[in-house]
Amino acid sequence: MNPQNSPVPSAIAEVIRAGAVLPAHPLALDASRRLDPVRQSALTRYYIDAGADGIAIGVHTTQFGIRQHGLYEPVLKLAAETARSWTDRPFALIAGVTGQTAQATIEAETAKYLGYHAVLLNVAALKGRPEQEILKHCREIAAIMPVIGFSLLPEVGGFHLSYDFWREFAAIDNVIAIKMAPFNRYRTLDIVRAVVDARAEDRVTLYTGNDDHIVLDLLAPYRIRRDGEEVNLRVRGGLLGHWSVWTREAVSLLRQIHELPDDAAVPAELLALDSVVTDCNGAIYDALNDFRGCIPGCMEVLRRQGLLDGTWCLDPDEVLSPGQLDEIDRVYRQHPTMHDDEFVKENLQRWLNPASLVSVSNN
Repeated sequence: MNPQNSPVPSAIAEVIRAGAVLPAHPLALDASRRLDPVRQSALTRYYIDAGADGIAIGVHTTQFGIRQHGLYEPVLKLAAETARSWTDRPFALIAGVTGQTAQATIEAETAKYLGYHAVLLNVAALKGRPEQEILKHCREIAAIMPVIGFSLLPEVGGFHLSYDFWREFAAIDNVIAIKMAPFNRYRTLDIVRAVVDARAEDRVTLYTGNDDHIVLDLLAPYRIRRDGEEVNLRVRGGLLGHWSVWTREAVSLLRQIHELPDDAAVPAELLALDSVVTDCNGAIYDALNDFRGCIPGCMEVLRRQGLLDGTWCLDPDEVLSPGQLDEIDRVYRQHPTMHDDEFVKENLQRWLNPASLVSVSNN
C-alpha cells in the first residue's frame, strides 16, 4: 500500500468487511433551501441509534448540488462531528467523491482531513473517457484514501463499465469494497466475477446498491469457478439510499440474513421480503418515473416521521412526481411492518436537541 494512503482503522475495516448497513445520508434544508444544521444532525443521530454501521454522505442522496452551494465540507464536517459526539462504537464515515480528477482529489483530501475512513468514488463525470483513463483516475484517488467503487445505473447519471475495467479496478491495492448498483443482473455478475478473477475477494467486500433486488442480493451466494476451483462469494452489506429511511428495519433485516449460516436453507418468509422491499422502494424511489423523485421520495418519508420539515431540494425543480405520494401512501398501508415510525417517535425530540452543534457556514 502507498505509504501516503490513509489506511482504514482496523475496527472500521472489520465493520465494512463483515457487511454493514450504510445509509446514504440526505440533506436537511429549510423552506429557504438553506442547510438546517439541527435536522441534519438529527438524521445522523437517527442512523446511529437505529443501529446503522456508518453513513455515506456527499453522495447522490445528499444532492450533488452541495458542491456548487459551498456545502460539501460543512455537511461532511457536521456529520463527522455529530457521529463522534453521539457514539463511541466503530462507525464508518464514507464520503462521496465525484468530478474530474482535480475536483475528486480535493474532495478526497477534504474527507481525509475531516477524519473520514473511505470514499465512495463516483466516476460519472468521466463518462465517455477510455477505461484506462478512468482507472488512472481511480488509482490517483486510491493513493489518498481507501476507495469503495461504485457501479451506477445510467438512469441517474451513471454508465456501465466492462468486466475488464472491474477486474483491474479490484486489483487496486486500496480498494476495499464495491457498491454494485447497475440495476442489471448481468452487470452485477460481471463485477462479482471480476473481483474473483482479480483474486481480490479477501480484500474487496461486495455491497448492494441494487434497490430493485436488495434482499436477494444479500441472500444469494455466488459460485464462480477460477482455475478449476469453485470460489463462493456473498454480498455482505448495503450502501443504499433506500436505507436512508426505515433504517431500524433495514438493520433488523441484515441481522436476520447474517444470522443464517451460508449453507442453510433460506426461510420462505425471508425470501418473500425481496418483493416487499422492492415494492416499497418502487414507491419511495419513484421507479415508475425513472427515479426522478427518488430524493424527494426519501425526504417525504422522513418528513412524515418528523425528522425533516419538508422535501425541499437545492434544485427547486427536483420534486415528488405526480402520483408518487399516493404510491407512498399505498406501501405504508400494504406493508405496515416495514417502517420504523414508532422508534422515530420515541426518540425524535432527543435527536432534535441542538446542543453541541458544530459551527457550519450556510451559503
